[in-house]
Amino acid sequence: MAEQKANYTSDDIEILEGLEAVRRRPAMYIGGVDARGLHHLIWEIVDNSVDEHLAGECDRIDVTLHKDGLSISVQDNGRGIPVEKHSKTKTSTLEVVLTVLHAGGKFSNKNYARSGGLHGVGSSVVNALSKEMIATVHRDGHEYQQTYRRGKPQGPVEKIRPFRGRGTTIFFRPDDQIFRSTHFNADIIKQHLEDISFVHGGLRIVFHDEAKKEQHEFFHPEGITAYLQKVVKDDQRKQIHEQLFTIDKELGNHKLQLAMAWTESTDERVMSYVNGIRTHAGGTHEAGFRSGIVKAVKNYIEMHDIKLKGITLTAEDIREGLVAIVSIFLSEPMFQGQTKDKLNNPEMTSAVEGLVRPGVETWLSNNPSIADAVVGRIVLAARARQASREAATEVRRKTPGGRKTNLPGKLLDCRSNKPEDSELFIVEGLSAGGTAAMGRDSKTQAVLPLKGKVLNTESLATSKILGNQEIHDLVETLGTGIGPGFDMHKLRYHRIILLMDADSDGYHISTLLLAFFFRHLPQLIRGEKLYLALPPLYRIAVGQESHYARDDAHREEILATLPKNRNFEISRFKGLGEMTASQLKVTTLDPKTRILLRVDIESQLDADKTFNELLGKDASERYRIIMDEASQVDDLDI
Repeated sequence: MAEQKANYTSDDIEILEGLEAVRRRPAMYIGGVDARGLHHLIWEIVDNSVDEHLAGECDRIDVTLHKDGLSISVQDNGRGIPVEKHSKTKTSTLEVVLTVLHAGGKFSNKNYARSGGLHGVGSSVVNALSKEMIATVHRDGHEYQQTYRRGKPQGPVEKIRPFRGRGTTIFFRPDDQIFRSTHFNADIIKQHLEDISFVHGGLRIVFHDEAKKEQHEFFHPEGITAYLQKVVKDDQRKQIHEQLFTIDKELGNHKLQLAMAWTESTDERVMSYVNGIRTHAGGTHEAGFRSGIVKAVKNYIEMHDIKLKGITLTAEDIREGLVAIVSIFLSEPMFQGQTKDKLNNPEMTSAVEGLVRPGVETWLSNNPSIADAVVGRIVLAARARQASREAATEVRRKTPGGRKTNLPGKLLDCRSNKPEDSELFIVEGLSAGGTAAMGRDSKTQAVLPLKGKVLNTESLATSKILGNQEIHDLVETLGTGIGPGFDMHKLRYHRIILLMDADSDGYHISTLLLAFFFRHLPQLIRGEKLYLALPPLYRIAVGQESHYARDDAHREEILATLPKNRNFEISRFKGLGEMTASQLKVTTLDPKTRILLRVDIESQLDADKTFNELLGKDASERYRIIMDEASQVDDLDI
């Protein structure tokens, strides 16, 4: 007889006081306790200062990474957080803002017509997750200050001295009891601040890196037009038309700023913002933009009676090679979660489409040479897609046993029927797959792009993992089967290479795939069929020469070898899809840029030992941490 469970009573209901809920479940507020979550603390405080700029009260923000690399100060010249006693709490308003969730001045439009920090959560969450925070306020002719430890005030707000200026300075040191590592990355901070300065033309942002004794000032009054030009240059894309398409219009309580261009690249890149906050997962404003572009081009083609012989255009054909920055400002944004990665306002789809569609139509009609180049580019994309589909339909690879099998449609197969000569690159996303396909040797190198969720197969049954489409496609592509029916003789590729981005997301995906091979296809590791590619994170240009670095340490090694009198330029790849095909071919598709996974998997895997053997001492810690995190969830949404 099963043991009777303990009674579930009112005593089992916990009430978390103050900021304790944040410390218990930090991922709910900042997305996680990894590097991304750590840096999100900075963005929350910076967003509050940016809101002062949007209110017309601030034109400069200073962000300081202190010498220890573990603490940050954010200073603005806005109005300063109020310090007088709050009418309801009878405590200082400054203390209320920094210690009470959902306390702030942005729930109505009285003080902020448009803002990003609209939930009243950001600064108090940063306080809760900081070992130490010091808030300094300049207003009403004085300087005020209050100190906190893990969200708790260490005393009342003090009036320090007379002061003529105004503004707010927040110093904080993240809590090492919460975060796995509390070391900030100067490059990540610098890049984010520069992006913000473009989106908010006229806002001056200064980044002080005390460790390197460097100061970087970002000021771009020309706004997102200059931003787009920088993105195109950094990505080494080639525009097919010189003149950019731009929009800068008010529509009721909304404002849309847009800059875009078509390029020769095979992937689409859209960067969207809401009230200056990057919406990485897009949302309704991006949907409106994409829909408006497609409808505008189709309307132009129909209006000018352009004949498309033997092809039918898709939305993907029209947007292939498109690079765009979409920035909207609105009074009541509805974000999906506190990290604000996605906008959910339903009215923004039609609002943005209503500006983009007629605007692009008019632009194409008024610039026939640009229109010809754009339509020609789109037609080429359609023909390439159609040819690729026809080739995929025709190709049925023969296994060593002579049996023909239908392969996943997204597989870009190689021409060779000899498994011993064939390689399979497993890549992250369709964009990276397109780049890899262009740079590969199509005779011997196949590419399988994975998209969406990568299933964490640790401790899952075979029947469960084969229900996941991406894993199912991978197993079908390999041809060996899985579990008791595994047959090494049916393997279609004798070299299987995991090729992911050289960033934290790429590490996550690599680790989850490694877990799959370790637990469910260990025969491929014993047979020395599995490899890990080493893509670059940085490109260092010295004149006509290019050097590629795998990570920060490798970058510093390369820089140390360069002559001190030579000028160089460093660019950071944000993903394989942003590399040119030639760059990927030289740096990653070559056999010299991969490592063979040789480990003893007969016994229970020891994480530290395994990843040391796989990647060397320096990289193993990153993978071990990621493996620890991955083992806590069933699905990891990358």
